[in-house]
Amino acid sequence: MSQPLNEEHNDDILAHGDDKHISAAGHGVTEIEDLTLKADQVHEMTAEDRAAALKLALDADPGIPVQSWRMVHFVAMMMVICMCGGDAGFDGTVMGAVNSMKQWQNYFGLSSASGSTGIVFGMYSVGQTLAFFPASYLPDKFGRRVSMMTGNIILVAGAILTSQATNFQMFIWGRMFTDLGCTLAASSAKSYMSEITPPQTRGRWMGLLNSFYYVGQLLASGISIPLGRKMSNWSWRGPLLIQAAPALINLIFVLTLPESPRWLFTHGKEEQARLVLAKFHSRHYDINSPIVLLQLGEFEENLSQGGADKRWWDFRHLFRTRASRYRFGMCAIIAIWGTLSGNSLITYFLPVLLLQAGITSPDRQRVLNFANSLTSFAGALTGTVLTDFIGRRALLLIGSTSCMIGMALAAGLLSPAGEQSDIRATAGIAFIFLFMVFYSLGYTPLQGLYPAEVLSYENRAKGIALQTWLGAACGLINTFALPSALQHLKWKTYIIFCGWDVVGLVVIYLFAVETKRLTLEDLDHIFESKNPKKASFALAKAAKERAKKEKEAQRLSEL
Repeated sequence: MSQPLNEEHNDDILAHGDDKHISAAGHGVTEIEDLTLKADQVHEMTAEDRAAALKLALDADPGIPVQSWRMVHFVAMMMVICMCGGDAGFDGTVMGAVNSMKQWQNYFGLSSASGSTGIVFGMYSVGQTLAFFPASYLPDKFGRRVSMMTGNIILVAGAILTSQATNFQMFIWGRMFTDLGCTLAASSAKSYMSEITPPQTRGRWMGLLNSFYYVGQLLASGISIPLGRKMSNWSWRGPLLIQAAPALINLIFVLTLPESPRWLFTHGKEEQARLVLAKFHSRHYDINSPIVLLQLGEFEENLSQGGADKRWWDFRHLFRTRASRYRFGMCAIIAIWGTLSGNSLITYFLPVLLLQAGITSPDRQRVLNFANSLTSFAGALTGTVLTDFIGRRALLLIGSTSCMIGMALAAGLLSPAGEQSDIRATAGIAFIFLFMVFYSLGYTPLQGLYPAEVLSYENRAKGIALQTWLGAACGLINTFALPSALQHLKWKTYIIFCGWDVVGLVVIYLFAVETKRLTLEDLDHIFESKNPKKASFALAKAAKERAKKEKEAQRLSEL
């Protein structure tokens, strides 16, 4: 009988934790219900055995009760982390709203599609690039929380500098700092949330983190509507200053949160790691819970206290073995097609696209920008709910297929061929909106989740930093080439993105693995197999067959 945890006898429980057993699937045995295995024997289990052990552990201890103060605490923690997703959404959207304001254009002597505007948007990619080394060093050296805090301090400083800019150079420097801080905070948040959330709900929480991009986007585009109607420089200064709000919320509370249990374990703080797992993964706050012991056994096998995560300069482990190269290949898919599917075309330059479709009123452009944020958020939330049900691979395929179709339809409807009409232009805008809904459904929840899942612990911070850098490099194409492409190619720009989406669909179909409902350590065995994609399919099939047998057994017992 396991004991609930309380402050008075922590030490006594910790002293006897190793004597407990967990129900699991033994190596090479098919009758799961007859098996028990100690946590320190996890290394003897195959990937399928681990999946079975995880299922049995969750049956025995399904986690924090929904109607409990611990769940309220946990949800509040997740909201603090999600502010980093809100940072990214605000940062990626506020310039699209400000770009449509004549007050901003007149103050700096710019136009909405000028080369100088491209430089302003390009600072987003520059900031991401500069964040590469701190994002790969700080989370591993000082912890995920300190790294988030540092990023948000830089972001707040940048927001103040940008909103108070008196010349274009000051504005550019402010944008660079906000982008750098935003990227550092977001990268650290992805690692933290993937490592502290339970395996059975990790997909939904990670999806929510990235979906908060649209909370920030809604805030940025929403406040720009009334402020944009004021003939004052505060019409554009206001949104840029309010950008600091999500970062401040994270700053105030982040150090009150517990550190990642995996970071604690690799820094010799095993008892603290055990307590964190018990508090947030166990129904009865039990350090001897099957789910706690199973994960600790996996930590023992897979996490090293002298690994490459302690050497901030060492990126060799990302590419040293076939398995590690395959892992980063999955990150590259998210970085490349998450950036170059046509989404930035809409996010950054929606006012320009609306102008090309005949919508000339800046106020109406900002209203439609807000509507686009709202529908995209709905798509992201839908994808978040689906991550742990239909799986990550299916969502990627849905997202890529939808992007391909959406770009093709938008190109046809916005092209000069055939009879032009208001109905046709409106239909083109509608398909642009639908594109963002399905992009958000397929890609947004996975941009934070998938890389954090497929990377091993010692490569997670570096891998996410490198993936972010790769995304920034792709972003340079969007931010510096798109203004010119929109000016000269117009509707043909959509065709280019449509063709690239076809390539992405083929790559995802051939290589993407399924990761749903597996512990982060289980994935080590998936990628070490000869064919990771087939191995993930086999594991998913075995899990599906087990679930079917369990339902059948339950049905027969009720007869």
